[in-house]
Amino acid sequence: MFVATLLTAPDRRLDPSLVAALRNAMGGGEARWLSTEEAAEFPLPHIPGNFDELHESLLSEAVDLCLQPAENRRKKMLLADMDSTMIQQECIDELADEAGVGARVKDITARAMNGELDFDGALTERVGLLQGLPLATVDRVLANRITLMPGGPELLATMKANGAYCALVSGGFTMFTAAIAARLGFDENRANTLLTDGDTLSGKVARPILGREAKVQALEEITARLGLTDADVLAVGDGANDLGMLTRAGAGVALHAKPAVAAQCNLRVNFGDLTALLYLQGYARSDFAPL
Repeated sequence: MFVATLLTAPDRRLDPSLVAALRNAMGGGEARWLSTEEAAEFPLPHIPGNFDELHESLLSEAVDLCLQPAENRRKKMLLADMDSTMIQQECIDELADEAGVGARVKDITARAMNGELDFDGALTERVGLLQGLPLATVDRVLANRITLMPGGPELLATMKANGAYCALVSGGFTMFTAAIAARLGFDENRANTLLTDGDTLSGKVARPILGREAKVQALEEITARLGLTDADVLAVGDGANDLGMLTRAGAGVALHAKPAVAAQCNLRVNFGDLTALLYLQGYARSDFAPL
């Protein structure tokens, strides 16, 4: 048995007639509204042969169609990327703006996240451009430039209220993940360490660099420690360095992802915010934990 979930952005409207028409076309069961005019789901006995075509046709309506097995949808662990996933920015790009090398670093970041550049080399090059930046800049960027992705607090609060373990794993930097993890309530965080020279950045990053394989390693280590399996994990990310954990987890969600990343993931959220990850697990908005 499978479940089809229809999602749109919170500021748009999911037309009930569209849900009904799609349910009839796919031979689905009775629709259940998870959030009025925002998210709905219905059961399916099998995967339609034209699922990809249906998914593509709905994009013009700003609607995501996700399909997954009905069993074990509510996950016991969240494994989340940080930059452009739990927050709306790329931290290294924001630091680069402060250092006056923003355009150059943003170009490298975009290419690396789309899988066009080696992650380790791209990170080393970008960090090198930050040499001499005062450490105080990190606190200023955190305070003035970094904003949480909408739906993040609801996602963490609800999954933790239902017993899930939450880990933040980033190819970014511990100076940021520690703050974001504490703010949102993650149980642990892993990221790269920026090296310093007195009260400035040295332009170097500690080795080994945490990239794609390190995120998979985090999945393996944490699930083993908690007595969980890959099937118990919900992973979310947007970049090429997230693909290992996204394809390994029981549910891997490409959130507003780069095209090369979305193409390799079964669950894609292009329009909704992080509450979409709750809807995908069958939570209704009335089930959300209070903030």
